[in-house]
Amino acid sequence: MAAESSFTLTYATMFNPPEELHTRYDEALARFKRNLGKDHGMIIDGKDVFAAEKFEDRNPANTDEVLGLFQKGNAEHANAALAAARRAFPKWSHMKWQDRVALVRKAADLMNDRLFDIGVVMSSEVGKNRMEALGDAAETVALFRYACDRMEINNGFTVKLGTDPLIGFESTNESVLRPYGVWLVISPFNFPAALTGGPTASALVAGNTVVMKPATDTPWTARLIAECLRDAGVPEGVFNYVTGPGSTLGQALIENPEIDGITFTGSYDVGMKIYRDFGSSRWVRPTILELGGKNPAIVTQNANLEDAAIGITRSAFGLQGQKCSACSRVLIHESVYDQLVSRMVELTNKFTIGDPTDRSVYLGPVVNKGSYRDYQGFSEELHQDGHILTGGKILIEGEYGKGYFCAPTLAELPFTHRLWQHEMFVPITTVGKYSDLNEAMKIANEVSYGLTAGFYGSEDEREWFYDNIQAGVTYGNRPQGATTGAWPGFQPFGGWKGSGSSGKNSGGVYYLQLYMHEQIRNRVRRG
Repeated sequence: MAAESSFTLTYATMFNPPEELHTRYDEALARFKRNLGKDHGMIIDGKDVFAAEKFEDRNPANTDEVLGLFQKGNAEHANAALAAARRAFPKWSHMKWQDRVALVRKAADLMNDRLFDIGVVMSSEVGKNRMEALGDAAETVALFRYACDRMEINNGFTVKLGTDPLIGFESTNESVLRPYGVWLVISPFNFPAALTGGPTASALVAGNTVVMKPATDTPWTARLIAECLRDAGVPEGVFNYVTGPGSTLGQALIENPEIDGITFTGSYDVGMKIYRDFGSSRWVRPTILELGGKNPAIVTQNANLEDAAIGITRSAFGLQGQKCSACSRVLIHESVYDQLVSRMVELTNKFTIGDPTDRSVYLGPVVNKGSYRDYQGFSEELHQDGHILTGGKILIEGEYGKGYFCAPTLAELPFTHRLWQHEMFVPITTVGKYSDLNEAMKIANEVSYGLTAGFYGSEDEREWFYDNIQAGVTYGNRPQGATTGAWPGFQPFGGWKGSGSSGKNSGGVYYLQLYMHEQIRNRVRRG
């Protein structure tokens, strides 16, 4: 990251940062406050484009504060962005891959220089605390660089194949991975930098041109990523940034035949609709989907309970439970259940809740009124059908009344209750006890999702867990986070079953190839 320090910020190291990070964050926060309320255009074909209709980007910690005005793009803007990307594709795709890599690396360097400004915007737009926001920005830089690394390590994905045994001819073969064309990236609110930037960087390095469409809750963060690409000198039309409702602008993009591939991160229901809509074209087009999780942590009687308590609560309530990797289900052996639950409640009650730009705060607000209402509905179910151990209420006193603040909640529920299966995406985690480890594994796997999972127990038990759990990212005995903390090149992020479509994890050794298709080149000449 930009700070001159031996410290490397990741989601695993963020809990004890050097003082310099807070100093630089505070400097960026002061700059941010001088730039509130501005009108931010879309970027189409290298130009700022403004629409007749606007929408306000408001701070979920203080809904009186308008962060900025953004454009309510429509089908006309979707078509313009796609046309620009299509025009730019021939030149960009035939550029030397080394030159594309150089431009994407330059954008990553600019992003690194602007890390704290991006982090402050994210805190204010999403409700991420300081270190979560800076971690998202740093992860985006890492994803940009990792995509470049993979292209370089694979020498542009050109591989010499066998020579045909033809008498009188010389027949050679070569495998070349080539870009698809125009790629659409639809990103969610919860990681607005990494989940916009990561797919965009991979698509660009591979030679595709891109249209970026962020969530309406977080348009500013994505705009800052687009500005880094623009300022790095990525040619006009190679990337395009559009904003507006998913139901109108987003649907117009998805239905347009100019799209050659799509990366979507979001809810299972929306993702499956995109999958079906996108499949109605003349041929199959690549569809990369990451669709959430219902992530378990299993704790045995042999676990280090302090590590388990810390790891579970960090993963359950980081970003207010609004991570698709959040630990939302905890299965605890009956012999250690009371002891562990007591410690989890104690740790949960210590979390500071408030303005996420405040250095003392761990939990900010949930992102919008819809999530605020969801929390209240789920809490009512917990009151009626289960036992709330802590939390279960919204916070409305004083300054809390201006935002969407919810108490972190631990609750006991029967395993048959629907909330053991349903992704809530708010700060609520259910806990339950088991007597047989095989039964715990069965409960852990009996969901539609398979994104992340955590385990606390002996080393032999941990290996058994890896062999039996149905999840794409797994963690063993990790106090830094039971189910969260993936990082490019370390724990690449992706899911099984209803959590992902590709079987390859973002930030991993197989991900960049998803943005290219293979062409075999045979060359014959008489010997």
